[in-house]
Amino acid sequence: MRSVHVSQDFPQPVERLFGYLSEHENLGAVFGAKVRRLNDGTDGTRNGVGSAREMRIGPMPPFVETNVEVIPNELIRYRITKGGLLDNHEGVLVFTPREDGSRFDWTITFDAKIPGTGALIETKLARDLSRAMRNLAANGF
Repeated sequence: MRSVHVSQDFPQPVERLFGYLSEHENLGAVFGAKVRRLNDGTDGTRNGVGSAREMRIGPMPPFVETNVEVIPNELIRYRITKGGLLDNHEGVLVFTPREDGSRFDWTITFDAKIPGTGALIETKLARDLSRAMRNLAANGF
């Protein structure tokens, strides 16, 4: 099992950060991916439990991520539910208020389907996510 953890402080309040990162379409810029919303949440909310997105990163095959737990302004937990190069994938986004904005933690755990690629995927994902979160904090959204 591989794991990536990224922490970033933001000057924006939790509500604004959560609002931005909970929108599936906004994740395209984070991952440099094409994102297509497949459906809204089965819990009656746009980005809640059951909402799903298809992502395509470069030439890799597309995959579907589905929100499995959402606590507004606190937590988003999602899993790859179809396709992709990863098994046992889970992402957890945690939003914590601070006096001067927000603290954001993103943890992704996974197994690589192709033997020997786990370390490469882990390194690239950590680098790309860290860079994206630093840019988002510095430039706003």
